[in-house]
Amino acid sequence: MKQNRQTFIDYLLDKKELLLTKDQVEAKGLLNSPPYSYTAKIYIALHRGSLDNIYVPHSDVYYVRASVEKETGFYFPLDNIEEAMKANGWRDRRNSWRY
Repeated sequence: MKQNRQTFIDYLLDKKELLLTKDQVEAKGLLNSPPYSYTAKIYIALHRGSLDNIYVPHSDVYYVRASVEKETGFYFPLDNIEEAMKANGWRDRRNSWRY
């Protein structure tokens, strides 16, 4: 399990352009915008009545990002976390890649 965890983290750390701390992401004004957060996107879709057309990452992605941030100190975009999870064999509870 430890080796899979390290492989997962190495996969993310290879993306050098994404190596920002949460404070750096916030300083750039990106903390509340995709791909770091989907909240604004959801509110816009609610306002337009197009919630069926919006993609929201699985809750596992948020938990894994918190764990990776705790371990590495870097705050990765949700889509990169999900991509790394899939590359390491993650599937949702229905045993599919995603809907």
